[in-house]
Amino acid sequence: MSKHQYLRFALLGLCWLSVFALSGQRNMKMWNKLIWSDEFDGNGLPDSSKWNYDLGDGCPQNCGWGNNELQYYTANDTLNARQKDGMLIIEARSTGKPDRPYTSARLVSRGKASWPSGYLEARIKLPKGKGVWPAFWMLPEEWKYGGWPASGEIDIMEFVGYTPDSIYGTLHCQDFNHINGTQVGKAMYVPDLGDAFHVYGMYWDNDVMYFYLDGRPYLKFINHKKGYTSWPFDQNFYAIFNLAVGGNWGGKKGVDTSIWPQKMYVDYIRVYQTIKEQ
Repeated sequence: MSKHQYLRFALLGLCWLSVFALSGQRNMKMWNKLIWSDEFDGNGLPDSSKWNYDLGDGCPQNCGWGNNELQYYTANDTLNARQKDGMLIIEARSTGKPDRPYTSARLVSRGKASWPSGYLEARIKLPKGKGVWPAFWMLPEEWKYGGWPASGEIDIMEFVGYTPDSIYGTLHCQDFNHINGTQVGKAMYVPDLGDAFHVYGMYWDNDVMYFYLDGRPYLKFINHKKGYTSWPFDQNFYAIFNLAVGGNWGGKKGVDTSIWPQKMYVDYIRVYQTIKEQ
């Protein structure tokens, strides 16, 4: 999730980045070779050969993870992150402690797996209630062009509990971000987010980026070759799953203290190499 306060996303057409609503078939690309995955078929803690953790509350440099979030991220604690019944479960829990009112988990493939291009997707069922803020997203492995937002961020799926029928996909870089009022994103209406699994995906290469919901593309971002300020996505990015509580966007309408614990279920994550159709 971005280190800024979110507004309701709007689709913006800007001079260096073209965005189009899409429908129908996937696009002019296809993917045919699985190169990395986690099916979460084990029991207990997530696979340590594939996942690291971000820890704590972001303090002292970035308290509240830059968004005034309320959760404290733990590691190696099955109360907050575990595999069970073929799923990764990330659970946010109320503690009753004023200094750490909620605990949760943020799993990152940083240092384990990252990719400069390709197609990745995850099948996810989301939590419910005001104050939940789960996400499936990506950050750069090396921050090649400097700190956020210069090196980019890819939010494949975000959800806030006070808009229970909408998911959001967006992209951030130096020229296009909320600080400048130029963020680019799109909301998609989905009526059963807390009750059913959906597949969230993203394809990118050095020319274009597509966002997918249940196998259908809904956003297209074009690289107009104006440099890293509008396209820093020519470097390795790693995957992130997390469940935040409250914050500037997730807690905009308050946090319902009666709903905890809440769980984010991830059935799988898969990453594919891509080839152009003949």
